[in-house]
Amino acid sequence: MAIANVTPDSFYASSRNTPVDRILEMIEQGADIIDIGGESSRPGAEYVSLKEERERVIPLIREIRRHSDIPLSVDTRKSEIAREALDLGAQIINDISAMEDDGAMASLIAAAGGSVVLMHKKGIPSDMQDNPRYDHVVEEVCRYLADAARRAEEAGIPRDKIILDPGIGFGKRHEDNRMLIREIPRLKELGYPVLIGLSRKSYIGNILDAPPEERLFGTLAADTYAALKGADILRVHDVKPHREMLDILGDLLWSG
Repeated sequence: MAIANVTPDSFYASSRNTPVDRILEMIEQGADIIDIGGESSRPGAEYVSLKEERERVIPLIREIRRHSDIPLSVDTRKSEIAREALDLGAQIINDISAMEDDGAMASLIAAAGGSVVLMHKKGIPSDMQDNPRYDHVVEEVCRYLADAARRAEEAGIPRDKIILDPGIGFGKRHEDNRMLIREIPRLKELGYPVLIGLSRKSYIGNILDAPPEERLFGTLAADTYAALKGADILRVHDVKPHREMLDILGDLLWSG
């Protein structure tokens, strides 16, 4: 899943305001899904208005669809954005609030036949890193995601259209992120595909003492580990090196 931000303030500067030419390049490099986001969810970020998010996201979807039928995911918490995106041919809504922020989201996705990514976070982006605490982070995250998946199914979203994301960096301490990555098999026991998004995040930066621009190799190492642990989808900024990594793993471990 390749990240295509249409924002001026995402934490990794090179991922801001992604032009369609760059998205087509990511498709050529081997992206399986393009994830379009019009609202930054970095720590400290504020909500953007419906009007502003629409102006960022909807024209880009139209432009991509002029060139490619690649599966599109839209990273939004707003049902109105989701409705327009699905009408234009997006297939997945990636909701960091696990459909809690907008009460119309679940029924909308169900009616449209879309898929959904349900993510765990503690707090909201503007305050989520203000001293988060857990007693047993893996069990708490698993319980939250199981409940979110149950609600999605009760709203009419089929089980095979639900994806779970533990929310690396979303209201988590370094040790919480580490434990969730190590315990991907426990997340898999819930019975849904697992998405891991740790590309260039502070978890990598804390280990390497490096800014986002210098976290590619660390990201590749962590994503390799996540893939080996059973992650089904890797959400990444850098498609080509990840495609090559997965191709090598596929030949060594999953072929022949």
